[in-house]
Amino acid sequence: MQLEKYKVKNTVKLNQFETKEVITDAKKSLKKLRKKISELQDTMYAEGKFGFLICLQGMDTSGKDSLIREVFKDVNARGVEVHSFKVPTEQELKHDFLWRHYIALPEKGKIGVFNRTHYENVLVTRVHPEYIFSENIPSVSSIDDLDDDFYLDRMHRINQFENHLVKNGTKVLKFFLNLSKDEQKNRLLRRLNLPEKNWKFSPSDLKERKLWDEYQTCYEAVLNNTSKEEAPWFVIPADDKPTARLIFAEILLKEMEKCNFKAPKLSSKLVEKLDSFKAELNKE
Repeated sequence: MQLEKYKVKNTVKLNQFETKEVITDAKKSLKKLRKKISELQDTMYAEGKFGFLICLQGMDTSGKDSLIREVFKDVNARGVEVHSFKVPTEQELKHDFLWRHYIALPEKGKIGVFNRTHYENVLVTRVHPEYIFSENIPSVSSIDDLDDDFYLDRMHRINQFENHLVKNGTKVLKFFLNLSKDEQKNRLLRRLNLPEKNWKFSPSDLKERKLWDEYQTCYEAVLNNTSKEEAPWFVIPADDKPTARLIFAEILLKEMEKCNFKAPKLSSKLVEKLDSFKAELNKE
């Protein structure tokens, strides 16, 4: 699989990326990758040198929840931490916009998954700039203060945040699940037509859908300003869920393999005593 084609390296337009790709036997292939990811995470945990932060973004119904469930189901439960960021709480709003994300970062040895991420602060707040007022920022007194420079500065600070993480051992991988508007319509209708899926539907989904073009413009700005070699963005075709999951898993596995994790070795003194430890247990 040519994984580099999904990586954002230069200035891009979202319409240059496919929203649908179908890989034969994607489900079967994913099962094999899940086992490899699990084994690598075990070694990563034992070594305790690296952590992984996985950032997932996408329009409503793009398949973030099911991707997390299917890709990580074989990984030890202690090895994966998932955080789904909702509207900031009163306490969170008393801090800077990155604070709640910083305290949710994975420990070394673990994989942290942000289901919606710190990028909501330059996506949903850009489409709905009035949300910024709840942050009570001294330099912001009106909508006019929330210009392009404001969001470019915020993206620059996100770059600094991620660069700091990488330099301290947390690998940052960011994925945009690229869903077509037609496929979103199909998935929303499925939620409405199937009683067991009704709970997933919210009237706000339709309101946000009307802002599709605005969101696409904001995503392009994010991809073009925050995809860095040390913390890259990948644009994954999301119309076919099994294929999207497989591509995501392939990229994650490749990046984990680059780390060349090594399990710690016992000291020579302990190795010399292994036989005596075995003998002590066998005497019981």
